[in-house]
Amino acid sequence: MRRLLIFALIPWLCAVVPAAAQEVTSTGDYLSRMDADRDGRVSLSEYQDWLSYAFDAMDANRDGVLDAAEQPASGRGARAPLTREQHRKTLAERFARQDRNHDGYLDARELASPPQ
Repeated sequence: MRRLLIFALIPWLCAVVPAAAQEVTSTGDYLSRMDADRDGRVSLSEYQDWLSYAFDAMDANRDGVLDAAEQPASGRGARAPLTREQHRKTLAERFARQDRNHDGYLDARELASPPQ
C-alpha cells in the first residue's frame, strides 16, 4: 500500500520540486545534481536526499510526516500518513534495484535504467 502511495504521489511531487531540479534533461544532469560530493557516482544518501525535495515541500508543518491534508487528493479517499523514514526506506529499496552491480553506488548508466 505504501509503495502505491509513493508512486501515486510522483506526478504531484514532480510539480513541487524546486526549479533547479526540474531543469534536469539528461542522465548526466541527474548524476551531476545528485552527486553532492562530486565523486562521479551517487550514494544511497545522496539519492535519498535528492529525491526528498518533494516530500519536504509537501510537509507543510515540518513534522516529518505527510498526513492526509498534506498529500494530493485522490479519488480513493484519505491516504495513510507517510513518515520521512518510510519515504527514505522506499527510496532505498528503489536504489537497491537500480544498483545492478551491487557496489552501493549508482553510475550514470544505472541512473538511466529503471529499477528492476
